[in-house]
Amino acid sequence: MKNKYTPLILLSAAALAIFFARAWLANKFTDWYTFQVFETLTVIGSIFMVLKGYRALRRGDWIAALVLGVAIGIGMLFATLFSPYPFFGIVRGSFGQAWLRGGFTFLSALGGLTIMRMGGPVALHAASGHWRETARGILVGLAVGLPLAALNAFALQLTQGHPIEWQDPLASLLDALQPGVVEEVLYRFALWGLLWLILRNSLPNQAIWLAGLISMLVHNYSHFDDLFLQSPLVALGMGAVLALLWGLPPLILARRRGLESAIAFHWIQDVARFLTGF
Repeated sequence: MKNKYTPLILLSAAALAIFFARAWLANKFTDWYTFQVFETLTVIGSIFMVLKGYRALRRGDWIAALVLGVAIGIGMLFATLFSPYPFFGIVRGSFGQAWLRGGFTFLSALGGLTIMRMGGPVALHAASGHWRETARGILVGLAVGLPLAALNAFALQLTQGHPIEWQDPLASLLDALQPGVVEEVLYRFALWGLLWLILRNSLPNQAIWLAGLISMLVHNYSHFDDLFLQSPLVALGMGAVLALLWGLPPLILARRRGLESAIAFHWIQDVARFLTGF
């Protein structure tokens, strides 16, 4: 029993250690954020998987990963509403962020696709040319996400204490692809797959959803770095609400309908957020 749960315990302890380390070092490294650490580790793991299993990749996999990476890189060059944090205080300008975000997306997509070809938990239907499944997944993601996007805009208005300020609709549509694609590829595709690989031998029946749960919690709570320093209990509570309303749906959509569905869900949340000025 002890050996069976050891990988899960170690993974959970490692994730918590990263959160605690960031909080402990926050005053010394003010430009470091938890999600940057997790994303860097995910990209490193993705590179390892590609080097190990690149023979399993198909031509469509390389094309899909390249299209995603190039689209994100070009989109970042023209982004006006989306402004990412400086990466470890080093990469600040839009040109550097374009290369960084595009490269991270490309590598993480390749890593996720490598794991997908090994029977991983999430499919990217477009890479296999399954366009009907892709279209259905996107439509389902939008249908599930639209009411929660409206709720998100309303909740932001309440919590941030300022009224809606309408912004450029086209910019909102395009800039929302940055968090919508990048975060889903990193957390819902690559990281979920990497965690599944670690857990699948010790917990074969539970590995998929346990790995998905860890990746979801890591993603959700990484948004609350500063709040954890100011009010840890409030951060825990808000993270739990975020996980329930906006974490579980894309998790289930990614598993049941494919990564495209989770991206569509995430994208419509940020469209609403940017459009209403948050």
